[in-house]
Amino acid sequence: SRDIPLNAKWSPTGVTVAGGNGGGDGTNQLHDPQGLFADDDETIYIADRDNHRIVEWKSGATTGTVIAGGYGRGTGDNLLDSPLDVIVDTKTDTIIIADSGNKRVIRWPRRGGKRQETLVSDVYSGGLTMDEQGSLYVADYTTHEVRRYEKGDTQGKV
Repeated sequence: SRDIPLNAKWSPTGVTVAGGNGGGDGTNQLHDPQGLFADDDETIYIADRDNHRIVEWKSGATTGTVIAGGYGRGTGDNLLDSPLDVIVDTKTDTIIIADSGNKRVIRWPRRGGKRQETLVSDVYSGGLTMDEQGSLYVADYTTHEVRRYEKGDTQGKV
């Protein structure tokens, strides 16, 4: 969580920090970026929906690094289908992905991993967050609800 003062103000114009080179699949491009996660080092993780990948973009970099997916749309262990959100679980050094086209939420090793683990199935997830206790919150855009999953829980609570 971030402590943002009540009187905080932001610049009316933003600065491009990732992509900005037209839509495409190059490491300096994004195609329909969706959910974002920024860590304490100002590295951002981007759900690059139409490239079916998660991109890690370090502060000041001109290119990103594909850390999950990126091999086209699919259902296999190393494939994603239209990811919509991503968060980082620093306790397990993994990323958690809303893999919406595959109707699942998955955990993927953040550094050098190619194999994912399904955490929640049969969910059209459009958004994710995790609280300090490690409970995972999943927004399902077809059931119009947000469910909380505690560790070891497969059904979740509305």
